[in-house]
Amino acid sequence: MALLAAGIVVGPIAAPAVADDSIRAAQWHLDAMHASEMWKVTKGDGITVAVIDGGFKLDHPDLVGQFLPGKDFSGSPGGVASYGDGHGTMMASLIAGTGKNRGGNGAYGLAPGAKILPLKIDNGSVGTAVTADFLDQIGQAVTYAVDQGARVISISQGVSAVTAIPADSAKLSRILSNARAKGALVLSSVGNSAKSGNLAEYPGALPNVVGVGAVDRNGTVTEESETGPQVALVAPGQDTIAACTAPSGYCTGHGTSDATALASASAALIWSVHKEWTANQVLRVLINTAGRPNGGDIRTNDAGWGAVRPRIALTDPGDPGPADVSPLAADTASPAAVPSASAPASSVPSPTGVAAPAQPKVDSSSGSGSTVPIVGGLVAGLVLVAGVVFVVVRRRKSAAEPSGGQVPPVPQQQPMDVVAPEDNPYRT
Repeated sequence: MALLAAGIVVGPIAAPAVADDSIRAAQWHLDAMHASEMWKVTKGDGITVAVIDGGFKLDHPDLVGQFLPGKDFSGSPGGVASYGDGHGTMMASLIAGTGKNRGGNGAYGLAPGAKILPLKIDNGSVGTAVTADFLDQIGQAVTYAVDQGARVISISQGVSAVTAIPADSAKLSRILSNARAKGALVLSSVGNSAKSGNLAEYPGALPNVVGVGAVDRNGTVTEESETGPQVALVAPGQDTIAACTAPSGYCTGHGTSDATALASASAALIWSVHKEWTANQVLRVLINTAGRPNGGDIRTNDAGWGAVRPRIALTDPGDPGPADVSPLAADTASPAAVPSASAPASSVPSPTGVAAPAQPKVDSSSGSGSTVPIVGGLVAGLVLVAGVVFVVVRRRKSAAEPSGGQVPPVPQQQPMDVVAPEDNPYRT
């Protein structure tokens, strides 16, 4: 079975040099997405986000009280609370972390009022080989999430379409179609193999799934983020910081996994304010308010319809459109219509054809921001960005030089010992 590039936690994060030092201060993506402004309106309360992953640290201080009773579909010992690495914990943290640790200076999720339904699958994270029924376990987890009333289902996992068994893919496709028909919004990472084949991954490239790619702090699509018609939206997926299972309790990460978690949290924020909306309407508003590549109004294969901007979706959502019409063109196809397993990403039928998308909303209150390096602990070049315009820059295009704006100083920090989780072929 072909291995996939892992979107993995990479290196140490900082420990406090002073008592009031903050993990939150280094979470650049929250500043870029104007989280503090959105939280005056909503924190995602009342919305359940199902996270399908390889296990969760249920007692992390930033996540205590955020987990609903979950379920283990892996068959491995230990249940939902067992894990081989911190990936599932990181995804939950990026979505709904409360930052309660360190006196309220821990890691926050984008939707800290949402609840997480933890669903464990066997993705090889517990020291065993990935099981042959990987897609079947995802399907079982999706069905369970829908039955439990989860509105958003976040899947930061994937397997190459080349290696997936067609019958398994078709079965999962039918399950995803049923989930969408019952009102759930399923988002999945598109994968991190852009530089090593760019082969489509499932479930991210299946119909009835919102495929999510990754951008960096400049809004540039990352080099690892896969491209193709399966990319619907992008979100931050570089130098992210979240709770994990490392000794320090925090890790830095990258990849379309992280981007998927943040796109899922964005959907939760919108749905918490517009509970009467359907999944189709939430997704349509996410698409219509996305930061378009180069300010254009068309989708591209690297950035989809652009970067999610939930603040714009909350303040000026526009017309959510019809409740019963999916903005994903391929969703109207037969549930069993699955792309050929041998098809590269560029030949996967597009799930992102949106009829008459609205003009992108302009984030007029934003401006190019200054950057302040965080020294001594984070990966090289990690900086705190405030007040940035969160609009996608096309891959390989140079980002504009930052100018103007003031950023509060960030205390110098000292490194902690953080053990990077083992590479996982199925995690994206």
